[in-house]
Amino acid sequence: MLLADVPLDPGRDEARDAAVRELSDPAYADAGPNALEQAVNWVLERLGSVLAGLGAGVVTPVAMILLLVVLVALVLIIRYWRGRAVRNVASIRNVFDRKDTTADEHRRAAQEAAAAGEFAEAIRERFRALVRELEQRGVLEPRAGRTVDEVALEAGRALPALADDLRGAAVSFDDVWYGGRTATSERYEELVSVDDRVRV
Repeated sequence: MLLADVPLDPGRDEARDAAVRELSDPAYADAGPNALEQAVNWVLERLGSVLAGLGAGVVTPVAMILLLVVLVALVLIIRYWRGRAVRNVASIRNVFDRKDTTADEHRRAAQEAAAAGEFAEAIRERFRALVRELEQRGVLEPRAGRTVDEVALEAGRALPALADDLRGAAVSFDDVWYGGRTATSERYEELVSVDDRVRV
C-alpha cells in the first residue's frame, strides 16, 4: 500500500520538494568548500583563463597584468605564512633561552626596549622577567622548553589569586609573538602590572 503511494515519475514540483529536502541536510553544508578554498579556486580559475589566452596566442595587456597580480599575490601569501612560521619557531626557541639572566636583568632589558618603542621585545623580556621571578621564588621549577601557556597554568595553580592575571599575560604574549597582533605600550603596561603583582 505504501509503495503504491510513491510516484514512479515524480512531477516537477514533487522533484523540486524532494531535492530541497535532501539538500537541506547539514551534511551537504559541511562538505562545501570553505572561504579560503573558494578564494583559491577563484584565483586558479582566473589564472587558468589567462593561461588559456596565452596558449591561444592572444596576449592582451589585461591578461599580462592579471597574471602578474596573481603571481605577486601568491608570492606575498607564501612569504607571509613562511615568515610567520619561522618567527613562531624562533620565538618558541628564544622565550626562555638564557637561564643565567636574572628577573631584574630581564626587567631592565624590557624597560630599554619599551623606551626605544620596541614593544614586542619589551613584552617578551618582561614575560621572561615574570617567569624568572616565579622560578627564583620557587613557584615554578626551572625547566627548559616550557611554553607560555604552561607557565600560566602551572603558576596559576600555585598562585590561584593571580591565575586570571597570569592567563591574561600569556594571552597577550601569544597575541603579539604568535598571533601577529601589534605590540602596544598598553599591552606592555598590562604585563608590567602582572609582574609587579607577582613580585608582591
